[in-house]
Amino acid sequence: MPVAADSPAVVSLDALRAAAERLSGVAVRTPLLPLPALSARLGVPVALKCEQLQPIGAFKIRGAYNAIARVAAAGGARGVVTQSSGNHGQAVAYAARIFGLRAVVVMPASTPQVKVDGVKQHGGEVVLAGASRSAEQRIRAEEIAREQGLVMVPPYDHPDVVAGQGTVGLEILEQQPEVDNILVPGSGGGLLAGISVAVAALKPSVRLVGAEPAGAAKLTAALADGAPVALDHTESIADGLLARAIGDFTFAILRRVVREAVRVSEEEIADAVRFLHHEAGQRPEPSGAVAVAALLAGHLRPTGPTVAVVSGGNVDPVLYQRLVG
Repeated sequence: MPVAADSPAVVSLDALRAAAERLSGVAVRTPLLPLPALSARLGVPVALKCEQLQPIGAFKIRGAYNAIARVAAAGGARGVVTQSSGNHGQAVAYAARIFGLRAVVVMPASTPQVKVDGVKQHGGEVVLAGASRSAEQRIRAEEIAREQGLVMVPPYDHPDVVAGQGTVGLEILEQQPEVDNILVPGSGGGLLAGISVAVAALKPSVRLVGAEPAGAAKLTAALADGAPVALDHTESIADGLLARAIGDFTFAILRRVVREAVRVSEEEIADAVRFLHHEAGQRPEPSGAVAVAALLAGHLRPTGPTVAVVSGGNVDPVLYQRLVG
């Protein structure tokens, strides 16, 4: 299902609404959880969009299910294949099983075991390729697609995936119409692009900001250059945000709305995980906590109601205990 990188118009508000209908009864309409401690510190209402409460523990179920539902509706597919560092792979496995399709997930060897196990628990087949997050996983997934007749479900650079992720934006704008600022963890850009579609159509005055680890600042680089930039190396405890470049397709969409990116340090990410554990009773993975990290560290000073998306909660138990202890 190739898509031209210069065709952002293929993801419309209607596409987001159609995705929301498909996701009914599958994905959770996650709550906006007020965060009094941070609200008091910043002087504006702050709420969390709790995507760690999804069935597979992350927002990725939205895009994966929407895409696979379309594959299944088209008929004739033997199964699906993708590359993933964890959460998208679990979502693909989960969604494929609903439709009775085979799912193969190509993952880097460095993927946390909790995420490898998650794919297998949902019925997915795991293929390891490359020591760390790199193009090796995509290349191997494409080979498997050709050799075995499977349909590729990319982790972010596809209109059906972006439309599914965009339902997060629809929900935020419905749940808090007065929102002025939305902070979103950024990696390949699928979530940011999807929310951008909702914001542009329904409330273009919203300040939409991407948050990312300083060691994987591909959105910062893309915004500065005006196009996706491939980083030589990415490294962070936020293992779900280690894509080396924003997607071409996703950047063509999000650049129309997103004007700024905030970089957070490893210490600031750890502080945010600890804060959410102790102050909100939430269990985010480091990747899911970077938007809150940006607010806690004072990298962004919002002037009105603010929503920080917690994108996932699939974290290695040993690492989590070390961070919150």
